[in-house]
Amino acid sequence: MGLKERIYSVLIVSASEKFNDAVTRMLSASKYDPVTVVHGASAARTLLIDLDFDLIIINSPLSDGAGISLAVDISTGSKRSVVMLAVRAEYYAETYDQVLEHGVFVISRPMTEMMLRTALDWMKCERERLKGLEKKTVSLEEKMEEIRLVNRAKWILISELKMSENEAHRYIEKHAMDLCISKREVAQDIIRRYG
Repeated sequence: MGLKERIYSVLIVSASEKFNDAVTRMLSASKYDPVTVVHGASAARTLLIDLDFDLIIINSPLSDGAGISLAVDISTGSKRSVVMLAVRAEYYAETYDQVLEHGVFVISRPMTEMMLRTALDWMKCERERLKGLEKKTVSLEEKMEEIRLVNRAKWILISELKMSENEAHRYIEKHAMDLCISKREVAQDIIRRYG
């Protein structure tokens, strides 16, 4: 699926119906779905226990706080969501300084439709970068798990069949090549058989 066809889930956290309506109107269902709106930080936190969103837009202040701590908590706690905090123009610089190191985007209000569209494009760009990092992380975790399994199998071969570490390593590699399977599968078989 190309980037133009991607669909992003969106959470809007805002106590302002005017803001919610304006932003929701701009989020076409062909690019943004689902679009969920909640009115406070506690409702957002409750929702985020069970659901993930690609993009989260927080309009500060909220009915139950400024929204800054919510933005920071989400941004630092999620490897998946990109967070934007909308604040009144006079609070922009101060808020930006507070959230910069946490990766939260900040936009000042009032904002034009073009400003919001540009901010959404930046957020989507960051979300795609995070997706790439997720794939690399999963790949590294799988590789580390394979190394752990192979090492465990080697130690089983050393203790049960009295092989040296080099012999155990060669045994696993040779069986993987001979059987055209991964070292992981050979290790799992050894662990099942002897472990």
